Amino acid sequence: METGSPGGTDTAGAGTARTGPTETGTAWIGLPPGLLRMRRLLLVVWLGLAAVGLGVLLGLLAGPAWAAFALLPTAGIAWGWVMLGRNWRSWRYAERADDLLISRGVLWREETVVPYGRMQLVEVTSGPVERHFGLASVQLHTAAAATDATIPGLDPDEAERLRDRLTELGEARSAGL
Repeated sequence: METGSPGGTDTAGAGTARTGPTETGTAWIGLPPGLLRMRRLLLVVWLGLAAVGLGVLLGLLAGPAWAAFALLPTAGIAWGWVMLGRNWRSWRYAERADDLLISRGVLWREETVVPYGRMQLVEVTSGPVERHFGLASVQLHTAAAATDATIPGLDPDEAERLRDRLTELGEARSAGL
């Protein structure tokens, strides 16, 4: 079974993978599998439509032999399927005492640390496709635009819980400045 993050795992609510504390004592939470299903379905739909459209167009304009080039988007589906899985497994976040950590990336690991006291706005967004799959994203805004961070594909209840907790912690930390 795929989990949302590397290391030992146990499942905690709504398909979100959680990992135990690491050597630094941080408990990482992975993204739910619904995000991976949504992204893979979108990959198959868009590249599948591209393959059919390219095949028909080449078949009519250049001949049936050229229609074989429509298999290129199909190869893109196979490659993208694997890459989406690797990307999904790389995303994780952790709530610590003074900040929120967001880690992502396969080749280039990127870890964002957002101190609770620096948060100005925490919003939950969900587009039509995300709503169809029962997902929402949490976006954190700070004074510095470079440190804005997003956690995609969360369960809406988890996204609202995280928003409320981060807002509460942000207000408490900023009041102490």
